[in-house]
Amino acid sequence: MTLSIWRYAHLALAILSFLFLTMASITGVILAIDPVVEKTQPYKADHFNEISLAETIPVLQEKYAEILELSIDYNQFVTLEGFDEDGNDFKQYIDPATGEKLGNPIKKSEFIEWVTSLHRSLFLHETGRFIVGVMSFLLFLIAFSGTILIIKRQQGIRHFFAKINKDFFALYFHVVGGRLLLIPIIIISLTGTYLFMLRFEMIPNPKVEAAEITSSADENTTKIELKDFVIFKETKLADIQKIEFPFDPEDPNEFYTIKLNDREITVNQINGKVENETFYPKAQVFEKLSLDLHTGRTNMIWAIILGIASLHILFFIYSGFVITFKRTRTKIGKNKFSANEAEIILLVGSENGSTLGFATKIQEQILASGKKSYMAQMNQYEIFPNAKQLIIFTSTYGIGDAPTNAKKFESLVQKFPQQQEIKFSVIGFGSRAYSEFCGYAIKVEELLNHQEWATRLIDLKTINDKSPEEFTHWVTSFKEATDIPLAAIPSMYIGRAPKLKNVNVISTTKTTEQDATFSVLLDTKEKFKSGDLLAIYPESDHKERLYSVGKVDNKLQLIVKLHEFGLGSQYLYHLVPHSTIKARIVKNKAFRFPKASKVVMIANGTGIAPFLGMIDENKKKVETHLYTGFRHLNPTTKGYQVFAKEQIEKNHLTKFNIAFSREEHKQYVMDLVNRDAQLFAEALQNKGVIMVCGALAMQHDVEKVLEKICQEQLNKSFEEFKRNGQFLTDCY
Repeated sequence: MTLSIWRYAHLALAILSFLFLTMASITGVILAIDPVVEKTQPYKADHFNEISLAETIPVLQEKYAEILELSIDYNQFVTLEGFDEDGNDFKQYIDPATGEKLGNPIKKSEFIEWVTSLHRSLFLHETGRFIVGVMSFLLFLIAFSGTILIIKRQQGIRHFFAKINKDFFALYFHVVGGRLLLIPIIIISLTGTYLFMLRFEMIPNPKVEAAEITSSADENTTKIELKDFVIFKETKLADIQKIEFPFDPEDPNEFYTIKLNDREITVNQINGKVENETFYPKAQVFEKLSLDLHTGRTNMIWAIILGIASLHILFFIYSGFVITFKRTRTKIGKNKFSANEAEIILLVGSENGSTLGFATKIQEQILASGKKSYMAQMNQYEIFPNAKQLIIFTSTYGIGDAPTNAKKFESLVQKFPQQQEIKFSVIGFGSRAYSEFCGYAIKVEELLNHQEWATRLIDLKTINDKSPEEFTHWVTSFKEATDIPLAAIPSMYIGRAPKLKNVNVISTTKTTEQDATFSVLLDTKEKFKSGDLLAIYPESDHKERLYSVGKVDNKLQLIVKLHEFGLGSQYLYHLVPHSTIKARIVKNKAFRFPKASKVVMIANGTGIAPFLGMIDENKKKVETHLYTGFRHLNPTTKGYQVFAKEQIEKNHLTKFNIAFSREEHKQYVMDLVNRDAQLFAEALQNKGVIMVCGALAMQHDVEKVLEKICQEQLNKSFEEFKRNGQFLTDCY
């Protein structure tokens, strides 16, 4: 079955049953509390599981004049019924070891009785029971289809409990809760279904026929003491449901009828012989087990788990509809221009609508620039007679699969070849937490590369965790290739206005004639890591400036170049120690110190900031090389050299390479990269990671050099290593 069938089945079942499930969940939570409260009552005897019938029955018969029945409920409270010496009847909880009265039997409150009736039958008697039974089965189907969806999302059953990508609150906790509470919910649904099928005789449940019993004893048989009955010695109270006592203690034709969990036995009261043994039908045994599992009445911890599961079903209903609502946002609104008129076509493949948000922002800006554009789902691909450019925004589902609204795309491309040359660009959205990161976007890129009419405009760009910062890298490349004025500001692509936090200024440094850079040391209560970004708003408006941060001694360090008319740099330069600013941390998970055997860092100018923090935090002593380029040897760069020397002594840094472009022996950072070509080739070959931070122009130069190194020394394209996540960048 395809993903869409499972998803639509899951949704259809939920819509069909959500009102009944809401009622059943609310009442289920209340009914789960009831056995927990009952378990706290002081009516269970000490060492109950160790007491045998041979110990308790003689004690009871000596203490009470006449006993009719002894029963043990699901709480393991022992109830005794009979008559006292004055002929008064009694029914009370007792201690089976001593026969002492512990209290009067608990009677369910009217409220609990009312809730139970609502839960079981909706106050509709047998009709209601039938409806509730069907809903139990639907709950099982919902749980089953949900399990299939999780398996597909997690790329196979082996990864069922692997880390989950955090999309948005409702979806994340819908999946997390589904995994954690899958077994309790399946047990609730299956036991409810089984009890329903038994009640309506869909499953055979034969009744136990009363057997004709002939006594093995007579009036002349020697009477054995009850405490010496073998069957009484072997049988524990914990295995008993009920004991019916003989009416006449001297009549050999009167017996003890003992109902155990799996059978019923008849014991001769004279000689202790088992006169008859009848095993219950399996359906009856499973009925009791199902009732115990469904209600949690026998175990307090299980009752609490059932209560949590019932409560979470309410959250599943809420979050499920939130997810559905978000997915309806993948529907694209009315276009200003038709598919036949547009020169720029935007196609979107999205599971939950987030990808559409990025595409919509681009569409708005293209239209504002005066260009004719048209946006549609990837499944709506067709002939575009006037198209000059094709932009594809797509996420990935499961193991490199297409999102639901892109499943027809590959066949449509083969069916409808374009009649003119079209330049294309593919942007993939995904999470590096999954091995098939942007797998479908890669497939689309390869598919279009093999079309005669398609020419790649810019390389495939992959976006991790919907990062606006990474998306602006594609925006910048697209602007350069097309001259279409698009905003390369991350805040432009954030769904809602960011929340700002107070950040305290600890210290700042000043620039000199030879050194236009300065540092700012900040303190924030927000959690962050080296490589994350600090977003500031100098004019308290939408104008956002981002700076790569280093984490040194748990403080946030910025290294900034001062520009005469720079909005952000001027703002930061004039900060005063002990003052407070409003800012926010932007998680940049795509630029964190990686789990690799070797890491090579390349930076120019202020791009060194995150690397200083990463090196300082390299507690595992991963082999790390740092390549940096500056204009002058000055107090700031000397400070970097001192820092590097200290880190080398700690084995946090393997080697520090520095180039100066304005000193006597002029050298650029690219010269160092070319010089150590072998080291870079070996790092890539051995699954090492290369990180670049600094100017965008430097990144382009680094990529060109690495492409050359890969071709000459490894006979491979550098693109392969980029796709493997071995090239991380944070450039501007």
